[in-house]
Amino acid sequence: MTVLRSVVLFAVAALAEIGGAWLVWQGWREGRGALWTAGGVLALGAYGFVATFQPDPHFGRILAAYGGVFVAGSLLWGVVVDGFRPDRWDVIGALLCLLGVAVIMYSPRT
Repeated sequence: MTVLRSVVLFAVAALAEIGGAWLVWQGWREGRGALWTAGGVLALGAYGFVATFQPDPHFGRILAAYGGVFVAGSLLWGVVVDGFRPDRWDVIGALLCLLGVAVIMYSPRT
């Protein structure tokens, strides 16, 4: 159950951070306005809190592992939201990042 909780928290964190950054991008760079930007800022703030619910007590470990989730999640966001088509190297890189997440977060500790 702990691993499942951690995976769900990583997914929620990715949604908040990537979605928040996308909203800021849309609001500022694409000229959609202050409400989009403000929504993005709020989502980015929520992302900062989500990591605190991870079961592991080590901030550095959680943030390092989350980096891999961010890489894979960003590519997936691009596919779903922006019509981006990753090539095989994007996919291989994302899978390697997720393997790193698994090693960092879920390897047995002594």
